[in-house]
Amino acid sequence: MKKLLFVMMLAVASINCVAQQPSQVVSADNANIHYTGRFSFKNKKAPCMVYPGSAIETNFTGSSIRMKAKPNSGYFMVTIDNDNPVKVNFGRKDSVMTLIKGLKKGNHNCKVMLAYEGYIRRPEFRGFIIDRGAKILPYVNRYKLKMEFIGNSITCGYGIEAGNKLMHFSDSTENHYYTYAGIAARRLNAESMVVARSGIGAYRNYNGPKAGDKDIMPRWYDYTLLYDSSELWNSKRYTPDIVCVNLGTNDLSTPNYDLQLFKSHYMGFMKHLRAIYPKAKIVMLTGSMLNGKPLMDQKKVLDEIKTELGDSGFYRFDFTPMNGSLGYGADYHPSMLQARRMADELVPFINRIR
Repeated sequence: MKKLLFVMMLAVASINCVAQQPSQVVSADNANIHYTGRFSFKNKKAPCMVYPGSAIETNFTGSSIRMKAKPNSGYFMVTIDNDNPVKVNFGRKDSVMTLIKGLKKGNHNCKVMLAYEGYIRRPEFRGFIIDRGAKILPYVNRYKLKMEFIGNSITCGYGIEAGNKLMHFSDSTENHYYTYAGIAARRLNAESMVVARSGIGAYRNYNGPKAGDKDIMPRWYDYTLLYDSSELWNSKRYTPDIVCVNLGTNDLSTPNYDLQLFKSHYMGFMKHLRAIYPKAKIVMLTGSMLNGKPLMDQKKVLDEIKTELGDSGFYRFDFTPMNGSLGYGADYHPSMLQARRMADELVPFINRIR
């Protein structure tokens, strides 16, 4: 009987060992963790991000990796060793999430990207958890190009995972990973910083007053976090080779816009970008949601701005307008197929000018 009891105790102990694998916490301020995008490091142990596409990357050894985050930090796309992405969601009670387990021995890469607009939830990354005895390895830059994408809902990925055009906005169906910008960056092997907000414009936001809005992209561009004026962004942290600007859809998509105000604000923003990035190639984009007169007006103004700037480092590019043949995301936004077509168009252009 005693022998049987001892065997049972060993079995329970063995089960507990399997269930509670020894692990170690890697702090968010570990020097080998690489950040791309606008992160606030006021709390170095819990950096905050709000723009979709903000990314955290590390190399590690071991069979598993978990992520710590502030509860309710929302949706992230996770890729391990450049394999197919997995979407994870930190709900209101979630502070630790298993990203992968059961890996083979050797070196591995983990990249975590914020999928949605986090300016309300203000997500915080609080470190990784790896196997006991495993290591976080030095970061090795594998990118051939640095890009920045400035834009609106099209760049954010508004409703790109939605089932149809009649669905409305939800954090759960927004995903920057599948946008033209996300796809193009991966195809170009480019590191990518995103500064984008759904509904935002260069002079007025969606359906705003003719005289313009206050909380437009030029108003908030210089800050680390959207709608937070407590911390200016240090542009020396990230210097892109190419900047793609996709603004104007919200300025012009509803009637009663002022084309001269649009032009003056857009022109001022381009001059500001040139002052920040003296050597970058800056591409002014149109598309893919506008059609008809608003699109003609946008093209005319951007062509004029390019000419009047007299700067060979500015470029123009027009996406093919949507016609519904590739379906829609929520509220008539680009579908995944539409975003893929946009990337198909943009990538060759970037390769020509890079």
